[in-house]
Amino acid sequence: MEILIIGGNRYFGKRLMARLLDGGHRVTVLNRGSSPAPAGTISLVADRDDEDALEKALAGRNFDVVVDQVCYTPRQADIARRVFAGRTRRYVMTSTVEVYEYEDSAVPVAEDALDLDTVGVDLGLPWEDPEFLAAHYGEGKRQAEAVFAAAAAEAGFPWASVRVAHVLGGADDFTGRVAHYAQRIRAGEPVAVPTTNRPATYVYVEEIAAFLAWAAVGSEFTGPVNAHSPGPLTTAEICAEIEDLVGGRTVFQEVEVGEVSPFSFARSYGMDNSRAERLGYRFSHSREWLRTALSETITAEVA
Repeated sequence: MEILIIGGNRYFGKRLMARLLDGGHRVTVLNRGSSPAPAGTISLVADRDDEDALEKALAGRNFDVVVDQVCYTPRQADIARRVFAGRTRRYVMTSTVEVYEYEDSAVPVAEDALDLDTVGVDLGLPWEDPEFLAAHYGEGKRQAEAVFAAAAAEAGFPWASVRVAHVLGGADDFTGRVAHYAQRIRAGEPVAVPTTNRPATYVYVEEIAAFLAWAAVGSEFTGPVNAHSPGPLTTAEICAEIEDLVGGRTVFQEVEVGEVSPFSFARSYGMDNSRAERLGYRFSHSREWLRTALSETITAEVA
């Protein structure tokens, strides 16, 4: 297959590309040129926020599948649905569990908990401002999905989204979240958590790469699908594994206001992955990979 990857050539993105290349697919990578495309891929350079530049970079090119790893705003989605209309038979957007930031639920949320038809889209918000975008990450993804969903309903745009849970694992985890806990546990320093601390759903870095590859070339589903392992994890469960790996002691400090540690949540971030299972994909349980994932990142941190 001819596959275009927009951005995302690190962490699980590079694993996705490796899987597609190993599968014999022809992979083209489009980014701004700030980092080289992986070996074996074809490189296209353009700023995805510049519609004219994107059109020029893609002139004469069509793809079986586009995997959009870096669509963060409704403006980007609006450009993409115009540029790629008629240029691909399948468009897969990498989305996030954060689209459910308003759907706090005592039970895991299914995809239809978020009605994209009711999501207001505002292209005029300052999406180009990095601080605004960082503060409205979930909202940007929600609105981007809503743009694609409307395009699918109105013009048959062949869209799907993968709502990715919190990702763990890999020596190249650049987020610093596991390191946050490891450093405090080693030193016996307080780990800030909310007074009511909810579990969340997670996915192993290798498995989300495998799922995205399957979504691109192994399935034809449309619309959103939740992507995560069964077995939601609490901050205490993650910290217990880290403590066992690094030594030290976990000391939780409950806070009512202020910033809490990265894997602590005052609201539920539990997703229901039964749609993925109905489509034919079964994720491994979090307990099968948690220790391996944490060990990979911690080992790299101290190397």
